[in-house]
Amino acid sequence: MLELAGIIILGILAQWVAWKFKIPAILPLILIGLLVGPIAAEFITDDGSKWIEPIWNEREGLFPGESLFYFVSLAISIILFEGGLTLKMAEIKNVGPVITKLISIGSIVTFFGAGIAAHYIFELSWEISFLFSGLIIVTGPTVITPILRNIPLKKDVSAVLKWEGILIDPIGALVAVLVFEFISVDAGGEFTKTALIEFGKIVLFGATFGFTFAHALNFIINKKWVPHYLLNVFALAAVLGVFVLSDAFAHESGLLAVVVMGMVLGNSKSPYLKDLLYFKESLSVLLISILFILLAANINYSDLLLIYNWKTVILFAIVVFAVRPIGVFLSTQGSKLKLNEKLFISWVGPRGIVAAGIASLFGLKLARNGVAGAEYITPLVFVIVLGTVLLNATTARLFAKLVGVFLTKSGGILIVGASKVSRLIGHYLESNGRHVVLIDSNQNNINKAKELGLEAINTDIYSQTLIDNIELNDVGYLMALTGNSDINKYAINKFGKQFGENGAFRLVSSSEMVDKNNNPKEGLFSHTDDFNSLSEVTRKYPSIQEIEIIDKEHLDDLIKTTNNDKDIIPLFIKDNEGELHIISSYNTEITDVEKGYHLVYLGKPLDVEKVETVQSS
Repeated sequence: MLELAGIIILGILAQWVAWKFKIPAILPLILIGLLVGPIAAEFITDDGSKWIEPIWNEREGLFPGESLFYFVSLAISIILFEGGLTLKMAEIKNVGPVITKLISIGSIVTFFGAGIAAHYIFELSWEISFLFSGLIIVTGPTVITPILRNIPLKKDVSAVLKWEGILIDPIGALVAVLVFEFISVDAGGEFTKTALIEFGKIVLFGATFGFTFAHALNFIINKKWVPHYLLNVFALAAVLGVFVLSDAFAHESGLLAVVVMGMVLGNSKSPYLKDLLYFKESLSVLLISILFILLAANINYSDLLLIYNWKTVILFAIVVFAVRPIGVFLSTQGSKLKLNEKLFISWVGPRGIVAAGIASLFGLKLARNGVAGAEYITPLVFVIVLGTVLLNATTARLFAKLVGVFLTKSGGILIVGASKVSRLIGHYLESNGRHVVLIDSNQNNINKAKELGLEAINTDIYSQTLIDNIELNDVGYLMALTGNSDINKYAINKFGKQFGENGAFRLVSSSEMVDKNNNPKEGLFSHTDDFNSLSEVTRKYPSIQEIEIIDKEHLDDLIKTTNNDKDIIPLFIKDNEGELHIISSYNTEITDVEKGYHLVYLGKPLDVEKVETVQSS
């Protein structure tokens, strides 16, 4: 009981440490597992026992006999199903040719490059070598996101790394599962006609069961035959059932079945898909926390000694400094990415949780079946995982500065709320060369924003989705434009430091608007205009105007005019270089003005000669 409770406590503690220090969770999890396992047995305890021993013998321990393999298999099946849910076929088409090539050409280069290197360096069989290379194809968002979260990058670079990590997870898992199953059909290595038939059965049953039961589950959910409070646990039971059933018809086909099931269900139009994802993510965190401490603790010190030599260093160097760059440069050939951007993408390729988890499962199973060289799988993959995570976590920021992809100024703008007011302002900012992202929990508002070509995210301001979104790394301004003053204040308090380093602003509330002495420093545009004022002006005059400023006195006159007219609200000052400066309600006196500057305002055109109108809908 103490050991089981200790694993859960240590696992959640490791997750907290990872969150606190913004590092991938896999790093503290595996280190804790190694500490309480082989390191404790070799250097700490007097009798050579581990603090946590997953298997003592056939009848004792936390998971005696085959129990550990069963638990790991079921846990990995749930993790892979959750990974499959995130794979959207439409997104593969939309993310661009670079990412499509990275998950295809890049995967092929890694598979053959690392496989050939492992075969000749460690003299492993081709089957084991390609299983190793298949396992290290994956990167994964859980390791990419913490590393890049605080590195301001161009949107294209962060998008490539983000989508590669998301899309390649199930693809890499699928490749590894297929290689493992090909080995499993004939552990002796003689791939006869019978063995090939068995492999075909695995692929057939795995794909068929996954596809069929995904549609069946989707049908049951959409017909509301399962009450909402049972939806998540019913889906969990379905995943485990498909895994076991498929495995019963064709041994080792269960993992393939759940990957396919997740992919099919993830591409359905089920309205309950988001609920399933949230539940599976929470469950995956718990399972991963338990799983990796167990798997790392189960490694013996003798396994570590197998790779304690220069061969491991050479293999690691080839994977990181040769295979990864070759894959990236082949995939980005002919793209708009610059050389320094290609170099940075080549440098950042940490392997993730799926790689380590499946490696442990496959390594243990093949070693028990007596497959030669299987004992190298787990420690070698762990070295690649730990090595790449440590390397990227400690050097990514410095390397970004060295190659010149580090943004010294974050000019992107995050707008909280996607109402008509926000869409109008966002459209104007986007047309003036600013990266704009709108967020709203109202899907209808999000759809209208996307129709205008704006980047918009359907999310709740109280969720953690934005914090983990590495595509917002170039955002340095925050504008809270909702009709709820409490939400606006919450957005400033929660996201002001992360997304508002150059300025975090919100609309004044109705109570602040009527009190001249209550003018907040983060007040936006005008102290006399709240959300209702902006909405009314937008309804009557849905356009943003520009008027050239002659001098400071002219600007003062214009501001005075706008203050006296409820149908005109000043928004920005546009300088001679086209840079937009947000007008703050707190700074009532604007001093830095030159001839050629423009006042940007919302509402009816001023009765002057030079007025430029930017229409939007």
